Amino acid sequence: MLVTQVVDELTRLLTQDPAGRPADPVDTAGEARRHALLRLRVLAGVKETVRHLEDQAAHAAAESGAGYPEIGRAVSMSRQGARRRWPGLITNSTDHSTRRPTPRSS
Repeated sequence: MLVTQVVDELTRLLTQDPAGRPADPVDTAGEARRHALLRLRVLAGVKETVRHLEDQAAHAAAESGAGYPEIGRAVSMSRQGARRRWPGLITNSTDHSTRRPTPRSS
């Protein structure tokens, strides 16, 4: 999948040793552990950022008139799943003036 390739490449670039130093042959396991943990930290940051962007997109969709069924389909979840993910995003589907997007912390 293209998204997987892009995120993998971004992670690879962000975890490169800027000094370009070769790993000490005596501490290869320690270096591998350090690199794996750094990669994990970068991926956790990417996940948090993507979740924030999803929240923004869901709010924009609701403000544009989309309901929970449409928002759920867009992210491959049920209407109920979308309602649980973004509670209060749509308070009354017939009255656009009562829509109050609520920020959700990850």
